[in-house]
Amino acid sequence: MFFLQLRMWILMTILFAIVYAIVVMIGTYLGISNFYFYLIISLVMMFIQYMIGPKIVEWTMHVKYIKREENPRLYQMVESLSHRANMPMPRVCIAQVPLPNAFAFGRSIKDGRVCVTEGILKLLDEEELKAVLGHELSHLKNRDVLTITLLSVIPMIMYRLAWQFLFFGRRRDERGSNTVLIGIAAFIFYFITNLLVLYASRIREYFADRGSILLGNRPQALASSLYKLVYGAAITDKESLKEVEGLKAFFVNDPSRALSEIKELRQLDLDKSGTIDARELEALRNKKVRLNFGDRLLELLSTHPNMLKRIKHLSTYHI
Repeated sequence: MFFLQLRMWILMTILFAIVYAIVVMIGTYLGISNFYFYLIISLVMMFIQYMIGPKIVEWTMHVKYIKREENPRLYQMVESLSHRANMPMPRVCIAQVPLPNAFAFGRSIKDGRVCVTEGILKLLDEEELKAVLGHELSHLKNRDVLTITLLSVIPMIMYRLAWQFLFFGRRRDERGSNTVLIGIAAFIFYFITNLLVLYASRIREYFADRGSILLGNRPQALASSLYKLVYGAAITDKESLKEVEGLKAFFVNDPSRALSEIKELRQLDLDKSGTIDARELEALRNKKVRLNFGDRLLELLSTHPNMLKRIKHLSTYHI
């Protein structure tokens, strides 16, 4: 837990230092003495995203909040896990979308919401669903939902600065070539900060997996649920995938990578049962997972770790 928070704080420090450097550079170039104006705008944008973020998620995912009597089984799972995690009981909701998945969102741990889709309720058994819910509750407990939300604003700011100076700066300034250079620098920083945010997103997935295990869920149950979620996403129609594209960073896995991942994961299901049991996970522990250049590049540009690596990491826990 400590190392997750340490890495996140280091990443936040680096990212905000980059933003500050860009603001100083632009302010100095434009001769603006009070260039903190740009920083204030950035903070205002973050605050707006912080306030309206949950509503955007609700609208996009067709979220319906439920009470205990509406789904006692699901509500009891979340209640039991949150009690074990020694954290406030989050609001429980169901997203009315066919894609099997789950996610956590909210402004803080006290405002936490845990959501499952209609698709996941039909796909996973009780033990697998509980492991996924433990993963999502760990996101809330680690407070990484808010962190990743704030961090994701920084590449957006860099992109807007790059766009402004590359395409509009020359019209307003006789030193057009210099504004283009600033725009190029901002675009480079956009690319770098985006990679750092993606790295932070991948880190939090590993720690949420660990958190689920610490809440008493078996590694093979989480591994099996991940395998099924990849399969479920692979057979989901493209239109349903497009609807949730903007929120895939919140999900347990990246649905857009499902078709390539299912080919890798089939080798784990030795008995072709459609699940991953303790024996199969144990067999993976003793294997070396090597990614080719294409897989490494794809992971570098993804919000989630390579699924084979991720399940391999689960095999290192006590089975």
